Formats: sequence, C-alpha cells, structure tokens
Amino acid sequence: MIRLPMVEIFETVEGEGTRAGFPTVFVRLFGCNLRCTWCDTKYSYPPAEAEFTMTIDDIVAEAGRYRSRHVCLTGGEPLLYGDKSAALIEALVATGRYDDLHIETNGAIDLTPFLERIESPIVRYIMDYKLPDSGEEERMVTANLAKLRPQDELKFVIGSERDFHAAKALLEAYPTRALPLFSPVWETMPPAKLVGLMLEHGLSGVKLNMQMHKIIWDPAARGV
Repeated sequence: MIRLPMVEIFETVEGEGTRAGFPTVFVRLFGCNLRCTWCDTKYSYPPAEAEFTMTIDDIVAEAGRYRSRHVCLTGGEPLLYGDKSAALIEALVATGRYDDLHIETNGAIDLTPFLERIESPIVRYIMDYKLPDSGEEERMVTANLAKLRPQDELKFVIGSERDFHAAKALLEAYPTRALPLFSPVWETMPPAKLVGLMLEHGLSGVKLNMQMHKIIWDPAARGV
C-alpha cells in the first residue's frame, strides 16, 4: 500500500497562474530536493517533519470532501516520489470529478517519465524555474523546457534585475510552448518595477504573475 508524507489538504482559491481566483483543492506533499533562499513553505521540508502520512486512497477521499473542480498538487516538491507521485496523479484523474489538475514542480525533476505515463488532458505542469537569486539555478533540468506543452506554465520568481535578465536570456536560448510567468519577490523586486522592465524589454509574451493569496491573507498564513 503506497503511503506519502503529507503537510495538508485544504480548499481555497488558486492564488497565481492562469487559473488564479478559481476555488481549488490543494494537496500539499512533504519533502523538497531544493532549498531556495526565498522559500515561503519551509514547513514542507526537513528539518521540519512530515505531520502525517496518507495512502493514495485516503488522499483522494479527503480531497473529494470538497466541491472544487480544480485540484493543485504541490509541496515541497510533489514529484519527488517518482512512481508514487505518478500513481497519486492517476488516482485523482480517475475520479472524474476534476476539470483541472495542476502540479507545481520546481524545475529540478525530469518531467519525461510523467509526461510519457500520464496522458490526461486535465493534467498540467507549473514549472517554477529557479534563477540566480534562489541559490538553486544549477540544479535546473533545462531539457524540461522543450518538453512543456501549451497547457503548461513556466514560472520565474524574479528577485532582482539579475534574475530578470537571466529569465529573459533563458527564454531566448530555450524556446518553450509553455506560457512564461514572471512573479516578483515583493521585498526586493516591487511589482511596478518588474512591469517596467517587462515593457522596456518588449516581453509581450510574458504574463505578470501576482500571488493573490498573499494579498487576501497574511503572507505567512497556512491553509489558505
């Protein structure tokens, strides 16, 4: 029986990306293979501990208690567990109750096995590609960029002008069919400044990505 380490399952509105604002069930797994400098979910990886484990059947049942037809698999890094992660995605799809299942992945996991195994049209990958300020840029799997599809999203957290130019250069060097999203680190990259840079450099194919949940609730709040 497959068990996965968990942090929480809850319902709220999606805070970012193209589906921002939709009521969504969040399934947050414990564990991450990166340690980004600006991480806002440090409770999802060691030295914190998994609060509990659940079987895939129990995760599906708990998520099914809510009425939202969108579900987000997040972490930590929800694809960290390989075949177990894929089995969870397949089980959620098999319920037939969701219109959209998006997986927030950190760019350091090869997406090939998941893309080859899971063919459901409702499954999308939101890949958060790490830039210099994260401290984890060297861990990125650049081969993922060419494999992302039009329904997927490619997120960049922009903490400085150095990050901005790194993201711009990456998009030029590695064409992708996914929609690029630029998300500002508010403390070091004010949104207005990021918008100015996007306009100055003519990035008409990039979407500004604001974290709605941090506007509605305290940025440190959990379960929202």
